[in-house]
Amino acid sequence: MNKIRSISIHVIGCSLFLVLPFLFSPDSGKKRIDEVLGNNHFLKDLVHYILLIAFFYLNYYLLVTRFYLQRKYWLYALLIIGCFFIIAFLPSFIVNDAPARPPMNHIPPANPFEFPKDMERKPPPMRNSFWSRIDHNFFLFFAVFFFSLLLRIALQWRQTEKEKLNAELSYLKAQINPHFLFNTLNSIYSLAIDKSDNTAPAVAKLSGMMRYVISDATKRFVPLDKEISYIKNYIELQRIRFGDTIHLFFDINGNVDGKQIAPLLLISFIENAFKHGVNAEEDSEIRIRIYIDENKLNMDVYNHKVNVQMAHEDRTGTGIANTKTRLELLYPARHLLKITENEKEFSVSLTLILQ
Repeated sequence: MNKIRSISIHVIGCSLFLVLPFLFSPDSGKKRIDEVLGNNHFLKDLVHYILLIAFFYLNYYLLVTRFYLQRKYWLYALLIIGCFFIIAFLPSFIVNDAPARPPMNHIPPANPFEFPKDMERKPPPMRNSFWSRIDHNFFLFFAVFFFSLLLRIALQWRQTEKEKLNAELSYLKAQINPHFLFNTLNSIYSLAIDKSDNTAPAVAKLSGMMRYVISDATKRFVPLDKEISYIKNYIELQRIRFGDTIHLFFDINGNVDGKQIAPLLLISFIENAFKHGVNAEEDSEIRIRIYIDENKLNMDVYNHKVNVQMAHEDRTGTGIANTKTRLELLYPARHLLKITENEKEFSVSLTLILQ
């Protein structure tokens, strides 16, 4: 659809540009259209405008990318000057607009060196002189030149920003995914040490999680139901691991069908609750609620803070920091994140406008 729209804009723009020679023709309001079209001056101007359109696309698609953006400035300048002279002088070679010489139907004077009284001495016309052509074509040519140059630079800037954004998102995802894998493997490791019957189901849930990370989480947006399924598998693994040592409340309400979300966007807040809210020797409480209302997702995560021994790198909050960055990049002005923390409690409230 965007391609058709772009082609339509180009066709309409070129058509309107080619109407200008007719509108600016001095005979446009005095003669019939067929008479104007048969006028050599008009045809020369029409050729001139066609060459300007050709130069626009030549500069936009070839010269800017091959020379200007490659910093070959001197060669680029010479090519632009060459195009200018071609456009300024080529129409006169294609269309001969010199006026026909009037018929000699008057009686020549007796003295060949004497001009008739009704003839004035006029200087030769300067319209076709070298400098008049330069002056006549200068403004319009460089208006087309700067317009095509600015459009191409703007497009290149947008492409660069998009590539930068994709690279940054890929980097953030690369940081998050191993973090989840590490915590999940720790859960299964604990089950294996205890020789629990839940080890096999836990491995199956891990397999489903990793399949999602490998096949779907590399995309920019994924179906919301897959993201919710990933969260459910993660929480079930934590239930298997910790059993009755924590008071866990998990609830999902609303319709998830047909909605899209950035992958691995919600799990960091849930993982953080388990990281800092579980200790078998203390009162551990975690509450997770996700509810969807039309295109709005709300998530509340609460955990009671407990004493947890962990490595320094696990205390840095990398997951949440990365998620904040992704929210700013992917959902600017379409999310509201509120984090509340004190000595005993940590809570997250997120409102997100979905795709």
